[in-house]
Amino acid sequence: MFRISNTLVGVLNILTMFLGLAALGGSAYIHIHGGANGNDCQKVLQYPLLFGGLFVFVISMLAIVGSLCRVNAALYIYLLVAFFFIVGLMLFTVFALFVTNKKVGEQVSGKGFKEHRIGDFSHWLQHYVINDQRWSEIKSCLMDARLCQNLAVHGGRNNNDSLIFKPLSTTQSGCCTPPERCGFTMKNTTFWEVPKTGPTVTDPDCTTWNNSKDKLCYDCNSCKAGVLADIRNQWRHLTIFNVCVLILVTIVYVLGCYAIRNNKLDSKYDEYHRYRTYP
Repeated sequence: MFRISNTLVGVLNILTMFLGLAALGGSAYIHIHGGANGNDCQKVLQYPLLFGGLFVFVISMLAIVGSLCRVNAALYIYLLVAFFFIVGLMLFTVFALFVTNKKVGEQVSGKGFKEHRIGDFSHWLQHYVINDQRWSEIKSCLMDARLCQNLAVHGGRNNNDSLIFKPLSTTQSGCCTPPERCGFTMKNTTFWEVPKTGPTVTDPDCTTWNNSKDKLCYDCNSCKAGVLADIRNQWRHLTIFNVCVLILVTIVYVLGCYAIRNNKLDSKYDEYHRYRTYP
């Protein structure tokens, strides 16, 4: 018998099955084409895509078999996994809201971006992102991505013959330019002249800045704070996405419960007719 809940569960999980296959394909692409030319940032994605794609594919297949082929054992496993996924996603969403709840930053006049300080962020986010080992990996990724190239509008200068910056992300403003409070004079987007009397304030970031394009302010606290600010913004967007996924998965979970009930009713219906046909 046709059951709409079974059909919806099957169709939705066919879509997620293709998402799982796409993730597996992305992992294979990174493995094959990354090689010696791939940077560390790309390689970091390889195994999460592999295991995440495999997990989604297997779970989707269980739902498809359970809903469309009327196999309740597969549906029970699927619903058990879905239940733990819903609980885990709810906890992670609350946690993400908790660690990204601060919103501060000092607006830099005329530059169109804010300067952040490490103290603007939750202690957990600070400890997780800017410990020595992890920061070394992040810094390598930033340099591989050529974060600090082409920061100015091509040929754009204002009336004071100063370069006009493109809209900078918080990471670019923290890693590619010295803090405004240092009082450096800009010669170009990555070369700043230190006053003969030295920086206007005593700040470790002012002495850490280096005009070398492979150093700049990558080891500055302002760079770390800029990365934290971008991560915080991304997590806020992720929280909205998580809520949408949570609603969708909950709906599929309820449909799965109805699909199990439908399978049981169909099984009883088939047994009844077999008994009537073959007394």
